Order: sequence, then structure tokens, then C-alpha cells
Amino acid sequence: MLHLNNIDKSYGSVARPVRALRGVSLSIAEGEFGAILGPSGSGKSTLLNIIGLLERPDRGRLRFGDVDVENASREERARLRNRLLGFVFQSFQLLPRLTAWQNVALPLLYRGAARRDRRAPALAMLERVGLADRAEHFPNELSGGQRQRVALARALIGAPRLVLADEPTGSLDSVSACEAMDLLRALNRRLGVTMLIVTHDRDLAERCDRRIEILDGRIVSDTGGL
Repeated sequence: MLHLNNIDKSYGSVARPVRALRGVSLSIAEGEFGAILGPSGSGKSTLLNIIGLLERPDRGRLRFGDVDVENASREERARLRNRLLGFVFQSFQLLPRLTAWQNVALPLLYRGAARRDRRAPALAMLERVGLADRAEHFPNELSGGQRQRVALARALIGAPRLVLADEPTGSLDSVSACEAMDLLRALNRRLGVTMLIVTHDRDLAERCDRRIEILDGRIVSDTGGL
């Protein structure tokens, strides 16, 4: 489903570049439940941004199935993000003036769906994550675990092929973190959606089927893959 071939990425000046990724090659199969593991500064966030079409590599190729995004324009990359990808962030990134269902429905709004065509799918997705009774609540009326569930429902509403979760339990207490991981796993199995969890937490990564460890911009271990 996802293929990266010899990806390089550097920051800083030409004279003094900081190499964030060094020749990263990686394939992710449909339906995988994997973790990208590494300490701060290892390159995992850069890798997440490139997979998420938020940044371009300096060298190398990235393909989603038969779609080669190397030469895609900014507008084409935005359309691919909206159609292929879902994002879950550590800080949730919910809009405070929108209710839970309105936050979940945002990707449908960006696709041009009318309000009448957004509410029912958003409510159905909230039911899937166990928050049907919180649909009209605002983010400040929800617990951290509930806000994370809203963020997950938002990531899934557009039926993405891949969900990228960036430190998804980092803002949660230990009980809520376990519940969030259980939910991610259950949805991966029930919906068949591919999930990549980016984390520095080795215990969290151990709960995934595949663990890809990155250090100093290179993949140093991979428990699975094609």
C-alpha cells in the first residue's frame, strides 16, 4: 500500500545541513498495525511528515499504491491527504467552538459535503468509538480520553487507507492510554484500516504487530515488513 524508497531529508543551510533521514526505505501493507519507534531527534517526526504528505523529501520516492506523489503539486497533495490519510495528534487539535460531531465532520466539510450529509456519518462514527452520548458536547466538556476518541473518529470519518497517530497517548493518564490503544487495535481489526503509531514509548510500541525503530535518521530494526 505504502512504499518509500531511499528517502533523504535535511534541514538547515547547504553549508551545514542537519540530516534528519538517511536513505530510508520502507513498505507498509494494507491493514497493518505498526509503530515507528525512536527517541526525540531520531527522525521519526520527519518520517511521519513525509508519509503524511506534509513535507517533501530531498531525494527518494514515495508511492501510495499506484499513486506516485513525487511530482504532485501542493493542491494534489492536499487532495491525496484528505482522501487517503487520517491524522491523530497528541494534543487532539479539536476546534473549541465546534461540538464533538462537528469536529468529527470536518474532513467531510473539506470535501464539500453539505451539512445534512455530514451529521449522520459523524454521529455513526462517534458511536463506533463509544461517544454517541457526547455528540453535542464541546471539547472543554470532555475528558482527555474522550477528546482523543473524538480525534480518532475525525481521523476515520473519511474512510482513509492509512491513519497516522503521533504520540496518541502522550497527553493521557495510564488508564486512558491503555483504553486508547485498545480502541486503536479494535478499529484496525474491525475496519481493516492501516495504522502507524509514532512514539518514543517502547511499551506502547510493543503492543503493535510491527515495530520499526529509527535512530539518527536510519531504520535500525524492523520486526516485519514486505
